[in-house]
Formats: sequence, C-alpha cells, structure tokens
Amino acid sequence: MKQAKKQSTMRGVLKYLKPYTGYLLCTILLALVTVALTLAVPYLVGLAIDCIIGKSNVDYDRLYKIFLAIGVCVAATPICQWLMSVCNNKIAYGMLCDVRRDAFDKLHVLPLSYLDSRAYGETASVVISDAEQFSDGLLLGFTQLFTGFATILGVLVIMFLLSWKIALVVFCITPLSLFCSKFIASRTYKMFRVQSETRADQTAFIDEMIGNLKVVKAYTHEDENEEIFGEKNEKLRKCSLRAIFFSSTTNPVTRFVNSVVYAAVALVGAFTVISTGGAFTVGNLSSLLSYSNQYTKPFNEISEVVTEFQNALACAARLFALIGAKEQPSDENCEELEKVSGEVALDHVSFSYDKSKKLLEDISLNVKAGQRIAIVGPTGCGKTTLINLLMRFYDADGGAVKVEGKDIREVTRKSLRKHLGMVLQDTWLKEGTVRENLCMGKPDATDEEMIAAAKAAHAHSFIRRLPNGYDTVLSGAGALSEGQKQLLCIARLMLCHPPMLILDEATSNIDTRTEKKVQDAFSALMAGRTCFIVAHRLSTIENADRILVMNAGNVIEQGTHTELMQKGGFYSNLYKAQFALPE
Repeated sequence: MKQAKKQSTMRGVLKYLKPYTGYLLCTILLALVTVALTLAVPYLVGLAIDCIIGKSNVDYDRLYKIFLAIGVCVAATPICQWLMSVCNNKIAYGMLCDVRRDAFDKLHVLPLSYLDSRAYGETASVVISDAEQFSDGLLLGFTQLFTGFATILGVLVIMFLLSWKIALVVFCITPLSLFCSKFIASRTYKMFRVQSETRADQTAFIDEMIGNLKVVKAYTHEDENEEIFGEKNEKLRKCSLRAIFFSSTTNPVTRFVNSVVYAAVALVGAFTVISTGGAFTVGNLSSLLSYSNQYTKPFNEISEVVTEFQNALACAARLFALIGAKEQPSDENCEELEKVSGEVALDHVSFSYDKSKKLLEDISLNVKAGQRIAIVGPTGCGKTTLINLLMRFYDADGGAVKVEGKDIREVTRKSLRKHLGMVLQDTWLKEGTVRENLCMGKPDATDEEMIAAAKAAHAHSFIRRLPNGYDTVLSGAGALSEGQKQLLCIARLMLCHPPMLILDEATSNIDTRTEKKVQDAFSALMAGRTCFIVAHRLSTIENADRILVMNAGNVIEQGTHTELMQKGGFYSNLYKAQFALPE
C-alpha cells in the first residue's frame, strides 16, 4: 500500500515535470559538460606531476599547455553550473507555480463537505508550506542528482582506464555506501510525513486562534491556548528532531565508507606504482586519489538529496491528495436556469452531514413567487442546513429541491446562484476597494447604480466619510465596524436585484435606528421577490407570508404569525419566551 502511494506520488511529480522537458534535457546536458570539465582537471594534474618527476625532468612546454587546459576547464565549469542552476530554477519554481495554481483552483470545485471536515489552517498549510517544501526538494534534487550520477559514472570509466584493479576495489566497496543510504532513507520517509502532518496541525491551530483572538481574550483563554500550543510545538519539535537526526546520520555513515575507499585506493595504488616499474606512474596515482574523492563525494550529495526527497515526496503526497480529491458533481450536462419568477419547492427532502446521524427528514414545501418565508427554531434545528440546500452548497440525500419546477441538481450552479441573493450574519469582504466589494456580484454596474444601492442600504453616508470614498481600500480587521461591513453586504445584494433572496439574520450587527431604515429598504427590495428569512428575533418576521417552525430537523409548524400564535404551540411559546410574555 505504501509502495503504491509512493508510485502514485512519483507519477504526479512526472506529470508536472512534463511541460519542462526542454529545461530538463538542458540540465542533463549541462550536467554532463560540467562533470566532463570537472573530471578533466585531476587527469591533467596527474599529467603535470609526471612532467616534473625525476632529476632535471621538467617539461616546461608541456606544463604550459596543461596549465592552459586546466585554466579553460576551471573557467568554463562555473558558467555551465550557473546555466544549469537557471534551468533548475525554471523547473522547480515553474512546477511550484503550477501545483499551487492547481491546488488553489481545486479549492473552488471541491464540495463544501471536504472543506468543512478539515481545519482551514491545515488546507492552507498544504497549499503554502507543503508546496514550498516540495519545491525545495526538487531544486536540490535537480541541482545535485544529475551531476552526482554523471560524476560517479565518469569517474568509474576513467579509473578503469587508468587501473582496472584499483577501480575494481573502489567498485566493490561502493555498494556498502549505497546500502547505508537506502537503509536510512527508506525509514525517514514516514518520519517526514509525520512531521508534515504535525506542522499542518500546528498551522491550523494558529490560524484558528488568530481568527478568533477576540473570543480568546474575552474568555481569558490565553493560558489554555498557550498550553495547547506548547503541546503541539513540543510534538513538532520531537518529530522534527527525530526525522532530522535519522536523516542526518546518512552523511557521516557515507563519509566513513568514503574514507575507507580513499585509504584502499592509496594503499593499492602505492603497491601498484612500486610493482609496475613505471607503467603506473605517481601522476596516475595522484589522479586516482583525486578521483576517489570525486567518486565518493556524490554519494554524500545523493544521500542528502534522497533524504530531502523523502521530505519532498511526503509533502507532494499531501498536495496531490488535495489536487486529486473528489470534486463536486460536474455541471457539464446541466441546463441554464433562466426566467426565474421565484417558485421554489421542496419535495420530500432528507439530508444529514453525518450519515449516521439524521438531520432533515422528509421535508416538503411549496413556495409561490413573491412569498416571504421565515424559518425559525432553536439552534441546531436545521435552519442553515435548509439554506445550504437551497443554495446547493450541499445536495439533498433524498427527495429534490426544485426551482421553477426543475430539480436544482439538473441546472448549473452558476445560473442558480445568479438568481439567489444572500446576506449572512457573518459578513465577508475581500481586500480591495469599497467599489470592488459592492460590484462583486455585478461588475458592470454603473456608479449611479452602485451609489443608489448604497443609499438604499443606508451605507452611502459612512462611505463618503472614508478617506477616499468608494475608492478606499479595505484592509485589516479594524477598517470598518461589523455594522458597516454588514451594510456593505446588504448594498451588494441590493445592487444585484436577484429574483430570490436569502437573509440569515441580515441586520444582526446594525443598531436599532438604522435597522428600521434597512428593514424599510428590504421591504421595498423584497416586493415581488421570493424571500427566505432565517430569524432569531421573531419581531422581524411577523409580516412573513408563512413561518416555518423547525425543531430537530423537522418542520413541526407552519402558518402566519397570527395563526401560529392562536394555535398556542411551539412558536407561540418561543415568541412569548423571547418577549417575556405570560404563558
């Protein structure tokens, strides 16, 4: 199973590598040239040593030519290395850009059930931190992997040409270094995966704490949060130390093996010089000693690369798991929803987030165009869930939600949501100008339309007082009050004029005086439009055409305010409790 997962991850890496095949070929070619130039220097140095051995045996003319060749090799090598680094950067950062783009694009097509089941900080960590670790591993790999393997092969060929006996000694000892590297690397992958998951968990906690810092301070939960963070930080420290410690043992182990190789070459080479009577020269031995160092050095680099690759693969696996996650059902074969009057029907709808726990059960409802439907009930009764189904953030498990007689699963989400306007209790504004936030749902709106919508929402007056009016950039939590943010969200809705509205405590953060004005504006906006109003303050929905009273996932009562009060049931008790009226 683990091997199959690694193979799947490698296939993903190769898929993203494919567009950069040209740069990859250039990297390989430059690696070969760099290695050839690097390997030429020890051989030339060996020839130079042979030119000065023996009394009165200095060949100056030949030495000059050899030094000139060494100078050319030394000068050309860094140029090739620089060009190779350029190609490697193109590959690594190009792939990083591609994988982050695909991961971000994936977030837009994932079902909300995927995002709701994970901490937002964890998902952000995958897109940011894991992608960075993945790129760093690739950059190190492309920089050192090709030159390492090319150096090993090149040195072996030259050593066999100079002395096959010494080369055979080196070749026989080498597998010990490879075995040590593989043994350690195969056991560090799991450690780096645990490190990556722990880091994501810590990032998620930090994101949650920063986003809810006011709540933390309000309930003096700082000490508890510090304790929780300390535990997570300590866990990350331990698993990071464990992963780094075991991975770092690769280098000293391979260095020990390399020292054994060097000693063996020196010993065998010295006896060979003595026994061959000049056939194998001191210059040859000097070259072989240099080559033995060059031969063993790539093993250290490759061992480091392999270790880094384990970390990169662990991060890549999490990235590809996000990118490969099951998408929400496609709209490819769905039709466009057009000419919406506002007729909505719920036909025996059932739904639950956790299939083992029932929530909404067998709910049926027919809403005529232009009706105002209020949804009330205690916390957790399913009010927001019903809205999620209307917006098709989730699909019903049973039954169907219909608009204009069409099952909303058979129409595109874009065309459905284009006809639905929504204002929630929790406001959302992007970092940008007031104008950009207001025109989000209608980018082609004129200034006159935008200002008219702002005036209708009673937001125009405070917008004019901002430093740059409608061109003021909104950034930071303290730029606007919660009430002002909600007024902007209401103005954004009023600018779109959709045929159906969903209002979930849309005026909860607005003062009473302004709320009265906004309610009047809403009354004008809702005229002739189908409206679903989720309300906790029952005074705001007394004029609704129909009130749905929900409890434990079921509609237990429905009717007008007067009818429900005369009935003396759940709604009546809820209303009296809210206004402290006698039973």
